[in-house]
Amino acid sequence: MPDTVIQKSIFLKASPDQVWDYLTKPDKLAIWFHKPNSTLKEGEGLEMFGTESGDKLMWGKVNVARKPVYLEYTFTIKPMGDATSVVKWTLDEVPGGTRLSLEHSGLPQGAEAFGLTLALDKGWDDHIARMRASLHE
Repeated sequence: MPDTVIQKSIFLKASPDQVWDYLTKPDKLAIWFHKPNSTLKEGEGLEMFGTESGDKLMWGKVNVARKPVYLEYTFTIKPMGDATSVVKWTLDEVPGGTRLSLEHSGLPQGAEAFGLTLALDKGWDDHIARMRASLHE
């Protein structure tokens, strides 16, 4: 059975350094995703909280942080139970801005997990759209 992987790629009118800040800094993450208590750093654990509820929504560990080109962390949310997935962000400088690519792999598999995959896929679309809107203001 093939691995369930969500992949997205968008173009942003912002430098890789600006996009990097949106992926790693608490004040920027709170705009489009969830808010951690500290900047994401390689080798450190991470927890992200709802900006309005304050509830812990996501947790993991930052595996790799190579500013401003690549960020990788483990990703778990309550509906995943004990399963851990991996989120990889790749930033490529392009004329006029940055191509940002997401790969979310290691998701639970099978028909019973497909609803979660659909929810995560839509969630990433919504989150990334908020990032784009904020960066392009």
